[in-house]
Formats: sequence, C-alpha cells, structure tokens
Amino acid sequence: MDKVNHTISKKIITMILLVIFFSTTGFTPKTLKAQTVYRVYLEGKSLGLIKSKKQLEDYIDQQQEEIKQLYNVNKVYIPSNLDIEKEITYSNNIQTTEEIYAKIKDISPFTINGYAVTIRGVDTQDATGKKIKGSKQIVYVLDKKIFTDAVDNIVKSFIKEEDYKAYATKSQTKIEDTGKIIEKIYIENNITIKKQKIPVTQTIYQDKETLSKYLMFGTTAEQQKYIVKEGDTIEDVAFNNKVSTEEFLIANPNISDKDSLLYTGQVVTIGILKPQFNVVEENHVVFLQEQNYSTETRYDSTKYVGSTEVIQAGVKGENKVTQKIQKINGETVNVVPVSTETIKPAINEIVVKGTKYRGGYGNVVATKGEFGWPATCSSISSPFGWRWGVLHDGTDIAGCGYGSNIFAAQSGTVVASTAMTGYYAGGYGTNGEYIIIDHHNGYYTIYAHLCPGCRVVHAGDTVTKGQVIGGMGMTGAATGVHLHFGIWKGYPYRGGVALNAMSFY
Repeated sequence: MDKVNHTISKKIITMILLVIFFSTTGFTPKTLKAQTVYRVYLEGKSLGLIKSKKQLEDYIDQQQEEIKQLYNVNKVYIPSNLDIEKEITYSNNIQTTEEIYAKIKDISPFTINGYAVTIRGVDTQDATGKKIKGSKQIVYVLDKKIFTDAVDNIVKSFIKEEDYKAYATKSQTKIEDTGKIIEKIYIENNITIKKQKIPVTQTIYQDKETLSKYLMFGTTAEQQKYIVKEGDTIEDVAFNNKVSTEEFLIANPNISDKDSLLYTGQVVTIGILKPQFNVVEENHVVFLQEQNYSTETRYDSTKYVGSTEVIQAGVKGENKVTQKIQKINGETVNVVPVSTETIKPAINEIVVKGTKYRGGYGNVVATKGEFGWPATCSSISSPFGWRWGVLHDGTDIAGCGYGSNIFAAQSGTVVASTAMTGYYAGGYGTNGEYIIIDHHNGYYTIYAHLCPGCRVVHAGDTVTKGQVIGGMGMTGAATGVHLHFGIWKGYPYRGGVALNAMSFY
C-alpha cells in the first residue's frame, strides 16, 4: 500500500512541475514546435530573435532615405558590427523588426557600398641606420575612379602635364645633344583597393577634387589666404609665409610660374604640402653646365695687408654633364653623375695679396665677397628656403660623386669637425659628419653629410680658401650623395642666422 501511495505522489509532483514549466515558458504540450529564426548580435551581444533576416535588412534600407540622398546611393546596409545568425528554437519570444531596429539605429552606424584604399607609409631609417616602419592609413571612396583620378591630379601637380603626357604616350623627344627623358614615374607607397561596406560615420570621398586636396595637403580644411601687398613677389610671399615657391605654385594653379607678376590686393593661397603618398620621377638629363674658375691666391710679404692684385683674370669653362636625377613629390632627392665632358676648360684667376703688417697682431682674415665654390660640381639639388613647413637652412649640392672633394669656401679656422646627431640637426634631421669653419669676419660655413672618415681637417686647424677639407657623402639624414653647404652670420645653431649661400656668388 505504501508503495502504491509513493508512486501516486511522484506522479502528482511531476504533473505540478510540468504545469509550472508550461505556465512560465508560455508553452503547452500542444504548442511545442521547433521553428527557424534569426538571432541578432551587436558586437557579440545578443539583441534578440527575429523571424526574417531579409525583413530587417529591407527595413533598414527603407528607413535610410537621408543617407541615400547624401551619398547618392540606392541601398543602405546593416552595421558592419551587426551579425545575424540562423537558429532553431522552441521559444515564442520573437521580437519585431521595428524593435530590433530601434535598438541599433542610434548605437551603430549603417553602411554603404564603397572602396577602402589602404596607403602604406614608406619605411625609412634614422641617422644610425635603424629602420623606422612607415605608418598606414585607410581612405574611403564611393568609386575606384574617384581615387585614380585624384592620384592623376597629384602626379600632374608634381610633374609638368606635357612631360607626363609624353611619358605616358611614349612620345618623348629623343636626346640628341642636350635634354631630358623621364625614365620612370611611379608611386613609392604600397596601395591596395578593396570593395567593402563602409560605415557612414567614416569620411567617404565622393569627388576627385576634395580627395585631391586631402591627398596633397593632408586635410580638406580651407588653406590660409594672403592678400598681396605692393612690391610683393612670389618668392618673397612664399618665403615669408614659410612655404617654397613650388608649394606656392601648386596651391595656386592659376599662377603659371615663379616669375609671374602679382598685383596689389590679389588673394593667394598659402598651403603647406603634406602629400599622403610619394610620387617618384626618375630622369635621364644631359645639359651644358658653366664651370666656375678657381681663384689661386699667392702671398707677397713685401706688400701690405689689404693690397690685392689680379695678375691673371679667371675665365669660366663649360662642361657637358649627364646625370640620373630622382625626384620625390617634385623635390630632387638624389643626383647620380653619369659623365662629364669638358667643352671649354676654365682658366683660374690668380690673385696676389700682401701679408706685411704695418703694426699689431695679424690673423687669417676673409671678407664677405670672397667665397669660393665648395664642391667639384655645381648642380643644386635643393636650394635654401622653406619646404614642407621647415626651413632648409643650406644649399644642397649634388652630382659630384661619392667621396669627391669638398673645399673650404673661404680661409679661416676650423671650429668643429665631427660626426654628431641631435644638436646640429636644426629642424630637418642630423647633419651626420660635418665641418664648421669660422672666417673671422662674422661669417661661418658648414659642410654636412660628408662621407665617413673623409674629414681631413680638425678643430683648431687653419685652412685657406680652396683647400680640400673632406669628401662628399650621405651620412646623417641624407637621401642620396650631396653636400649640405650653409653660410651663417654667427655660429651655426648657436644664435647664428642662416643665410642663402647663393646670394654670395
């Protein structure tokens, strides 16, 4: 009897538990039925179940007319961090499309079809040779053609359009005597383009003009304006506003060249270039180059100091020079000499100076007007002036070849001869191995990026104008073999003022 009662008790308890289960879950034995639904996840967190994935996608598309008009697209898609996965369940706890939409519309951005352009920065190295990995960025566009057209605009900003067209159509004029041929034009950065759905909160470029502005200046913000004053020249306006003449002309495409006249009241754009990729142009160039004569100074102890006599006039020569020139974003970064043919030899000037003193203590004395050329070649790869918002405080001379002689531009005393990073870097990097000469007239000259072990003078040495002091190299922050030559009023980087060396020649 007890066994029977125990069995009846178990059945009653089981029935009670089933009643509780069905009442709390909403199911009855008659409604237990599996169904296919879709679970919606936002950043991995479940928002609930819906009956139809397509219904949600279509509803989102229908609700986003503003986005369609803004970007001129036909369809808007779910957020990129929203996942909708099929699921089979017995639950009747299904949410409506509108309920799920309300949960996501203000939290995560919807997407449209477009292209992600990844621009990888170029790897560089510091003065010690340590690799500095280039950064990368992603630019979004509605259409690939917007990007390719913008790139074309940038290329034509740095390379003359007629030269670019001749290169592209393989119709460049062959060099018979002198001239230039573009051997190669390419983008140095690695660029990939991938079609994908883009969140509408991203900056999505819809036209080539706006994208060109960003790719050139690193921003789409309005550039600084300048109102031309009476007497202003393009070079003066550019320098006073810390841009190069090339940057000025790129920012003002309606002005043809640096010799164009400005008028009072004219509004011009001042924009510091910050290209988002590197346009490389490699040229083969043949040209006639004037060869400066050297001045040979002889000393006569029977004549007083201050007495100067030219006993042989100098005559400039002429060379036919062939070079390989590499430019990046319009700036010459490397000049490689191929050959130099003497057409007419230079004749040196010979000057006799007195060394006899009328009284007092004598020393090495030099004057402003007596600067000689410091290298064996005279190609200027980068002039004195502003570039990329930084003052280039010297003149870069290139095309002479690695290890070629560097000369003292004027007599004086060597006050520095060393390899140094940091202090003498100025604002553009390190000068590597360098020499500084005090000319005892308030002027100093600096010779930078010399080749390792090529310095043949030391601090305290007295040097004469034209004396070999070192060899051309590319130590420090240098791209390509060249001499960074600077003339300063006062000690370089210690209160001195950098001057344009070309104004002394």
